[in-house]
Amino acid sequence: MKFGFEVLKTDPSGARLGRLTTPHGVVDTPAFMPVGTAGTVKGLTQQALEELGVQILLSNTYHLYLRPGHDLIRRMGGLHRFMAWRGAILTDSGGYQVFSLAKLRKISDEGALFRSHLDGSEHLLTPEKSVEIQQLFGSDIAMAFDECIEYPADRERTRSAAQRTFKWARRCRDFAGENLHASVNPVQVLFGIVQGGGFADLRRESARELVSLDFPGYAIGGLAVGEPHPLTCELTSAAAAELPVERPRYLMGVGLPEQIPDYVRCGIDVMDCVLPTRNARNGCLFTSEGRLNIANARYTDDQRPPDETCNCAVCARYTRAYLRHLFLANEILGAILNTLHNTHFYLDIMRKIRKSIAFGDVAGFSAELQARMKAGPS
Repeated sequence: MKFGFEVLKTDPSGARLGRLTTPHGVVDTPAFMPVGTAGTVKGLTQQALEELGVQILLSNTYHLYLRPGHDLIRRMGGLHRFMAWRGAILTDSGGYQVFSLAKLRKISDEGALFRSHLDGSEHLLTPEKSVEIQQLFGSDIAMAFDECIEYPADRERTRSAAQRTFKWARRCRDFAGENLHASVNPVQVLFGIVQGGGFADLRRESARELVSLDFPGYAIGGLAVGEPHPLTCELTSAAAAELPVERPRYLMGVGLPEQIPDYVRCGIDVMDCVLPTRNARNGCLFTSEGRLNIANARYTDDQRPPDETCNCAVCARYTRAYLRHLFLANEILGAILNTLHNTHFYLDIMRKIRKSIAFGDVAGFSAELQARMKAGPS
C-alpha cells in the first residue's frame, strides 16, 4: 500500500474531512496522533492503543537516535517491528528537541551540533543525517529537519531561521530521493515544515517556498510555543492558505481539547500533542465539563466516574475516589488509567469533529465544546 491523500468533504468553515493512506493502514482525518516519543505512548500498551482506535502514532528521531540507536532499530526490522505496532508511524525530525536544548547546542548552516541530555556526548545532526535515521526507522512519514525558534523572536532572526529551514528542506528532499532504496520502508514519504515564527507574511513566504519543492505533505511547525491562541490560529491559517489543497496538512504540537476545532477550521488534517499523556501522569483528566484535578480533596469519596458522559473503559468501571487514591499513592495503575481516559477523550473529539464536518456543522460543535469545557467539573 502506497501513500495517498483524499479530501472527501470541505466544511464552509474550512475544515476538511479526508482519508490518508499509508503503507500501514488508512488514517481518517482530521486525526490526532498520540505521542510515542521513544517508541511508546507512556502508560499504554500497543494493544490498548489499537482498542482505542489509534491509526497513527508519532515517534521522535532525536530520542530514538540517542537510545536505543537507529542501527539497532534497523537490525530489528525497523520501528514497526521493534515496537510491535501495526498502524502508521510519523517520525519527527528532531528539530524541536534540538531547539529545546538551548544551552547544549549550536546551529549552523551545516546542521545542529548538540550534546546529549543523557550523557553529554557530542553529536552533529544534519538534514541528511536526520533523513537517514528516519529511513532506517522505516516510518511511514518522515519529517524534514527544520530550525525551530523561540517566541517572541525578532524579524531578522525569524527570517534567517525560515530561510535555513528551506535550504535544509531541499537537502532533505534530495537526500531522501537519492537514498530511498536504502530505507527500511521504500515507500516512506517526506513532509516539509513551514516556519516563520510570529510573522504571517514570513509564514506565507515559507509555505510558498516549500511548495516549490513539491513535498507529498506539509507540516506547520514552531507554533504553540508561547504565543496567544488567536495568533496561533492566524499564523496557521496564513500558512495553510498557501499549501496545496490536495496535500495533507499537519500542525505540530497542539493543543488543548477546546482548541482543536479551531485548528481544524484552519484547514488542518493531522495534529499531535503531549498534553493528554503528560497531564494524565500529573493527575489532570480532560472531561466534557473541563479539566479535573484528581488530587482534589473533593473527590475523596466521589463515586462518580471521571466523566459521566464518557464511554471509555476507565469511566465504565472506576470512580474518582479510586483514581484519586491511586494518584496520591503514586501507584502506576493511576497513570495508566488516567492516560487511557485522556487519550480516548482526544480521539473522541476527533471522531465528533469528523462527524460534524460530514454534517456541515463544525462551528456548532466547536461552540458547544468550548462552552462545556469552560463550565468546569462539578
